Amino acid sequence: MSQNNQPLIIKLGGAALSCSETLSKLFGAISQYKQQAQRPIVIVHGGGYLVDELMGKLNLETVKKQGLRVTPYDQIPVIAGALAGTANKLLQGQAIKDGLNAVGLSLADGGLCQVSELDPELGAVGKAAPGNSQVLQAILDTGALPIISSIGLTDQGQLMNVNADQAAVAVAGALDAELVLLSDVSGVLDGKGHLIPSLSQQQADELIEGKVITDGMIVKVQAALEAANDLGRPIEVATWRYPDKLAQLFSGESIGTQFLPQ
Repeated sequence: MSQNNQPLIIKLGGAALSCSETLSKLFGAISQYKQQAQRPIVIVHGGGYLVDELMGKLNLETVKKQGLRVTPYDQIPVIAGALAGTANKLLQGQAIKDGLNAVGLSLADGGLCQVSELDPELGAVGKAAPGNSQVLQAILDTGALPIISSIGLTDQGQLMNVNADQAAVAVAGALDAELVLLSDVSGVLDGKGHLIPSLSQQQADELIEGKVITDGMIVKVQAALEAANDLGRPIEVATWRYPDKLAQLFSGESIGTQFLPQ
């Protein structure tokens, strides 16, 4: 990544959302970098742990297929509430506390992403494609930090739950932005637990085949490879666990696994 004015999309996931101390350090790093680089930044987030908690309280079963959450249509209002409501506002609240002018959004705002049903077997799980970034661009022009949940709407107004990695890819496509996927893990690890510095589609396929990459990581890896190809630039999967390293990451150094365009 280069020092430039191209927007940077940071996908934030995993347990980071549940730890306000980590979040505060993360937003501190973002705030500092934003001022120093004068660069627009957008956060796209999931919040699977909040959904799991809520489903547990409501005695609803959580089923996943190939790392994607099965979302029955009668449960989507609850899941949308957890992601576009609770998770989004908790993040926005923390960002505001840390001095950032945060704006909470969803994939539907301003037609940012076009969302359609991914697979009838998954229920209200959406596939997101880049849409119109004008409204998002207008918000960025004010210097604000958009925080976007991975909840979208179809053109029929149907609520859809989009995998947050895939949502971040679609937002990056709409803005022609650089993309970093931050998660609990430091990147993609090989069979011995060592970080793999860069991965091509072929290497990733072999690791998936060999069951080294499994579950939700498969979705993340496929999303990163797809983004690298669509956007024509390397995409980084890294961890939020070391906020002091984030400034390096935002300004172009690799601290995780880089996915290279084919």
